[in-house]
Amino acid sequence: MSAQMLSIREEADKLTPLERIELIEHLFYSLDSKSDRNRIDSLWAAESEDRLAAYDAGKMKSVPLTDVLKELESSRT
Repeated sequence: MSAQMLSIREEADKLTPLERIELIEHLFYSLDSKSDRNRIDSLWAAESEDRLAAYDAGKMKSVPLTDVLKELESSRT
């Protein structure tokens, strides 16, 4: 890893979680063209609407975040 990359990484570690998420999003989207980004955003919006409709229709259940986090933690060990 280059010295510049290490420096950027150290500075990124000082950011708040929300700032890091925003930085990740910026870097991720910088890899795609604007047309790809718009297409991806449209697909995610449609997916969100489909999931909400399925939940409202009783075809999908919600899971409390605490349960999801517990399951993730147990899968790491």
